[in-house]
Amino acid sequence: MSVRLSVLDNGLRVLTQTMDHVETVSLGAWVGAGARNERPDEHGISHLLEHMAFKGTQRRSAQDIAEEIESVGGELNAATSAESTAYYARVLRQDVGLALDILSDILLHAAFDEAELGREKGVILQEIAATEDSPDDVVCDLVQEAAFPGEPLGRTILGTPTSIMGIGRAQLKAHLEAHYGAPAMVLAAAGAVDHDDFVVRANTLFDGLSTRAPSPPERARYRGGVRRAGRDFEQSHFIVAYAGPSYREDEDYYTAQVLSGLIGGGMSSRLFQEAREKRGLCYAIYAFHWGYSDTGLFGVHAATGAESIEELTDVIAGELRRAAGERAPDVEVARVRAQLKAGLLMSLESSSARVQRMARQMLAVGRTLDTEDLIARIDAVTPESIRALAERIQADSRPSVASAGGLKDLAAVERLASKFAAPRVAAAE
Repeated sequence: MSVRLSVLDNGLRVLTQTMDHVETVSLGAWVGAGARNERPDEHGISHLLEHMAFKGTQRRSAQDIAEEIESVGGELNAATSAESTAYYARVLRQDVGLALDILSDILLHAAFDEAELGREKGVILQEIAATEDSPDDVVCDLVQEAAFPGEPLGRTILGTPTSIMGIGRAQLKAHLEAHYGAPAMVLAAAGAVDHDDFVVRANTLFDGLSTRAPSPPERARYRGGVRRAGRDFEQSHFIVAYAGPSYREDEDYYTAQVLSGLIGGGMSSRLFQEAREKRGLCYAIYAFHWGYSDTGLFGVHAATGAESIEELTDVIAGELRRAAGERAPDVEVARVRAQLKAGLLMSLESSSARVQRMARQMLAVGRTLDTEDLIARIDAVTPESIRALAERIQADSRPSVASAGGLKDLAAVERLASKFAAPRVAAAE
C-alpha cells in the first residue's frame, strides 16, 4: 500500500495509495491557499470561494452537482483552513471518474452566478451568526487575534458580515486565478484506486489549470496579548497560548504534540486528572498545538463556571510551570507516545484519513511521510526535550489569553493573564 506520485505537465501533483479489500475511494483536490492568503479587503474570500464552487458551473447547476454525486451514493464536501482549501469526495470504485469530473468542473469552470452569490452570502452570514453563538468558536478566534493581531492568522476564516457583503464576482475570479494554480495543488486518492488510470483521467480533466505558482504569504509575527468576548455566556471559556513550533521549520513539532498530550491530551493527562477528576473544576479541558508553516500556537482551552475560573487558571498555570521545571517520568512519556502512535495507526484503517494525511503532507513539506518515519519521530521525543520545549515556549513569548464569558471586563482577563507570564524556569536537578 505504498504511495505513488506523478507530476503532470502543468505541475499538478497526483498522489494515490491503493488499499486492498475496500470498495470505496476517497479523493480530492487540496489547494495550498487559505484564509492566510487574503488581503484585508478579501477577509473571508477563501471560504466564500469554497462555497461558490458548489453553486453551479458552466454545465451543471448546484442541484445537478448534488444529484449526480448522490445518485451513485457518493459524498462531496469541502473545507477551508488558514493555509489550505480542500474539495473532496468519497465514492464506490466504479464512480471515481464521475467524482473526478465533478471536482474538475467546480474548480475550473465555476459560474459564480450573481444570484447564487447573493444567496450564498446569506448562508455564510448565518454561519457567522451560529459561530458567534458558540463560546468554543468565539474564544478560539479571539486567541488567534491576540496571538497575531493585524495579520491574516489573527482574522477569522469566515470573515465578517461587512467583509463578506463587500466581495464581488470579479474578486472571486481574481482570487481563484491567483491562488489555484496547478503547482499549488495536490490531487489525491486512497482506497480502491488504480494509480495509472487515475493519472490518465487527471491529465485530461485538470489540464486547464494555470501553471502559475502563487506567491507565499508573509511570515507570521507572533505578538501575544489579551482579548475578551463582547457578550456573555453561561460558562467561562478560557484559552492561554504561546508561540509554538512550526510543522515545516521546527524540529520540536513532534515534541509539541507529545507535550500537549502530557498536559491535556486525554483522561490520563495531568490537567484532566487534576482539574476535573480531583477538583471537579470543569467538564472539558484540553491542551493543543496548532502548527502552521512558519509558526505555531501551543495552549490550553478550558470551560468552567465563573466561580471556579480563579482556581482553574491557577491549576493550568501550575501544570505549565511544572512541565517546564520538571523532567516528566519515563512511564508518563511512554503512555503519551503510545496514544499518539495508536491514533496514527488506527487512522490507517480509513481511506479518508489516509488521503487527507498524504495530501496535507505533500502541501506542507513537499513529500509524504511513511508511517515508520512518523512513529520514529514520536519515539525520538524524550522527557528532557519535552521539558526544554515547555520552558522555551513560556519564556520566549508573551502569552495570548482569551476569555468568552465569566469575566466582567478586560482588566479581569489581564489579571489572569499575569499568572502565565512566567520567568524562565530552571530545570530541576
